[in-house]
Amino acid sequence: MSVVSKPFAPRLRDRTAPAALPIYRLSVDQYHQMLDAGILTENDPVELLKGWLVQKMGKNPPHSSATLLSRQSLERLLPAGWHVRIQEPITTEDSEPEPDVAVVRGDSRQYVKVHPRPTDVGLLMEVSETTLEYDRGFKKGSYAEALIPIYWILNLLDNVVEVYTDPTGPGENPDYGHCHIYRAGEEIPLVIDGREVGRIAVRDLLP
Repeated sequence: MSVVSKPFAPRLRDRTAPAALPIYRLSVDQYHQMLDAGILTENDPVELLKGWLVQKMGKNPPHSSATLLSRQSLERLLPAGWHVRIQEPITTEDSEPEPDVAVVRGDSRQYVKVHPRPTDVGLLMEVSETTLEYDRGFKKGSYAEALIPIYWILNLLDNVVEVYTDPTGPGENPDYGHCHIYRAGEEIPLVIDGREVGRIAVRDLLP
């Protein structure tokens, strides 16, 4: 097993590694080996993004409330064959992020031995306040590169929901082709697997 000692966990603000610094890069397999060996545990506040161990931010009461409200709103509308996961990993080619909310295909028992892959994901959501710049930048690019079809940012600073669609996939500066901002008094179409299954009022997501 290849073991990496004292992995560097930068606070990332962009999508480019500080190439001049002696940082360690991890593959998804190496990250899993570190978890299996107990070098990292589920209590360590880190996630793997683009081969880097990135520190996860703490959660204040508005963040926790918004996450719970989002789960409740989604579960009322999801069709059979989909479920909601909260702050649990998904596995991409070079990352294992833990989004605040994920709408995932199938039953939760399908993922006893493996985490969902991008093709299993209908929608990801991040609840953003202090992390807004990061969620709009590095994390959005990571999700677009992995072809996550729909990405919502529940923006607690401006009390809006940012909905990103049409990911570009791998390439230089991956991003989403379209963004729509939904404000208080408006409803967001919930599109799963290319089909609108209902609408969620912005006020039902905000704490």
